[in-house]
Amino acid sequence: MRKFAQRVLPGTLILLAGCSFIPAYERPAPPVAAYWPLSAKTAGAQAVAGLNWQQMLPDPRMQAMVNAALEHNRDLRIAVARVEEARALYGITRAERLPTVNLVASQTALRLPGELSATGSEQVSRRHDVNLGVAAFEIDFWGRLKSLSAAAQASYLATAEARESFRLTLIADVAFAYLALQEMDERLSLAHATVENRQDLRFLVQQRRDVGLAGDLDFLAADGAYAAARAQLFDLERVRAQAENALTLLVGKVPDDLPPGRRLSEQDLPLDIAVDVPSEVLLHRPDVRAAEQKLIAANANIGAARAAFLPRIGLSLAFGTASRTLSGLFDSGTGAWSFAPSLVQPLFDSGRIQGGVDLAGARKVIAVAEYEKTIQQAFREVADLLVARDRLAEQLTAQESAERTQSERLRLVDARYRAGVSSYLEVLDAQRDAFAASQGTVQLRRALFVTAAQLYKALGGGQ
Repeated sequence: MRKFAQRVLPGTLILLAGCSFIPAYERPAPPVAAYWPLSAKTAGAQAVAGLNWQQMLPDPRMQAMVNAALEHNRDLRIAVARVEEARALYGITRAERLPTVNLVASQTALRLPGELSATGSEQVSRRHDVNLGVAAFEIDFWGRLKSLSAAAQASYLATAEARESFRLTLIADVAFAYLALQEMDERLSLAHATVENRQDLRFLVQQRRDVGLAGDLDFLAADGAYAAARAQLFDLERVRAQAENALTLLVGKVPDDLPPGRRLSEQDLPLDIAVDVPSEVLLHRPDVRAAEQKLIAANANIGAARAAFLPRIGLSLAFGTASRTLSGLFDSGTGAWSFAPSLVQPLFDSGRIQGGVDLAGARKVIAVAEYEKTIQQAFREVADLLVARDRLAEQLTAQESAERTQSERLRLVDARYRAGVSSYLEVLDAQRDAFAASQGTVQLRRALFVTAAQLYKALGGGQ
């Protein structure tokens, strides 16, 4: 038995070294420009790589919402389970490259009737075996199993990157929903104040009409403005409830002890993130990395398909003891072994193997196109957000100036009306303009901070 092992095992180990038919992998050149558009400002005070999401979203209430979502969101749980599924499949595929050693104990009993026996009497034979062996192990000489293992590993890594991409998207989505809810709260506060103001003014106009200082048209205009403000208030309450429901769905379970949040005017999300050249930025994104891992898996599957043309070498071997009686199973001279190599060479399969090679090649072409498309979409997303960040900041500055102007105008017109100098139509126009300006400021603040969070996500997030 020892001589047999000394002869067989070295040759087996040489065969196990094998070879591979996987094509040499080369990362496709990014099909985008080498630099961002001239209209996009890329300078900034800090890089996204060193900015974790807690630093990006400093509002403590928002952070609590994000932490709850990372713990309770069902879609994230599914994404994590997908990673575990892919890791298990990779482990199974990798195990196929190594032999499975089994301990087998068996008994065989055979009764031969007298009519079939050479002696004319029945014969009963028994055999007891205990073996330690390897059954139907494929020696991966051509690298077929190695290619399948490489493809499974890349698929596992792609799934892990997809989970990270979803995690980053979930953080950004919670931030978007939270900021949207904050916007609706502030717009509702403005609407409530407007309703109260128009109600007071309606009562004032009614009193002035009663003493002959105002006509029916002024009262109807005041009454209509008050009703319109109430209608807009009810609409905002509806939208606010929907925003709250959207945030609750993302979070999964809203914590009971949430810390106080910050108004939009108090939010300090970093707006000065520096952006590197596209070739560095885009490859940092988890969705791009996931697309590349899928491409690597498709490339490895070509090697497995090519190896199917070559002989498949199998091996079964066992070492143990055998005896007619159970008590003599381990006596001297009962050693037994078996060695059964096999070789299968496909000769004619109606083009099945070639079809597998063609299929693997077509899937690689698809994977290359999907990888390039992912990079192109990422380039456009980042470029759009860079321009939006700068323009929204400028627009917000102008809008805040307009809000201050309209508020001052409303104050002066209201004082003039109460003094009997201005008409109610001037007051009504000033109210509408001031309310619209205040609402616009709130909306722009939310849009600017959402753009900052979107840019953080588009750049691949921090560590």
